[in-house]
Amino acid sequence: MTPSVIPIVALDVPDRAGAEAVVHRLGDACGFYKVGLELFSAEGPSIVAWLRELGKEVFVDLKLHDIPNTVRGAARSVARHGASLLTVHASGGREMIAAAVEGAREGRPDGGCGILGVTILTSMDAAGVEAAWGRTGVTVQNEVLRLAGLVAAGQGAGIVCSGHEAAAVRGAFGDQLGLLIPGIRLPGGDAHDQRRVMTPAAAADAGARWLILGRAVTGAADPVAAMAEVRRSLAVIS
Repeated sequence: MTPSVIPIVALDVPDRAGAEAVVHRLGDACGFYKVGLELFSAEGPSIVAWLRELGKEVFVDLKLHDIPNTVRGAARSVARHGASLLTVHASGGREMIAAAVEGAREGRPDGGCGILGVTILTSMDAAGVEAAWGRTGVTVQNEVLRLAGLVAAGQGAGIVCSGHEAAAVRGAFGDQLGLLIPGIRLPGGDAHDQRRVMTPAAAADAGARWLILGRAVTGAADPVAAMAEVRRSLAVIS
């Protein structure tokens, strides 16, 4: 597998018992997990501490969006508990993103917690963005590039975007922004509620640094075998 491409398994479960079932079943097959709103709301920072005790890295996907001082404090708290990555909404603006970066550095002075700006959710298409923002003539790629510019200005570590916009972002920002790509599906897999999906190899080839694997792994009959398939597909581009 290309060393720079890191697969992250999403713990999209309601409680610690569900998380334990996934983590224990995958064992050494996965070293990096995503804790999202549902699980964090149920268990709080203790779920991050538990994963860290197991030697796992943790991506805390809270998509923070508030005034800069509030986001700074939240980022500081999350980083202090050992998170390696934390999301904020890029639409919060440069000052909010910069505040999150400062808070993360305060929580982890080693610089170990990167701030990622969420651009356009992979569950949305251009029509959905137009309806939500009251605009017409929207293209997802242009909006992702615009929001990526805010993240770069705020010194964020990277952005969250679909694999379909990854090449354009890499072309505009080079290595300045790491790309986290959700909506990853194995070849022939169900897209579920995602509109802009991509295979692991295609996303990596487009420039992804991190890949989010949800039901493609956790919903598989054999999650360990599914992870092995992901790693084999990524090895093709190495």
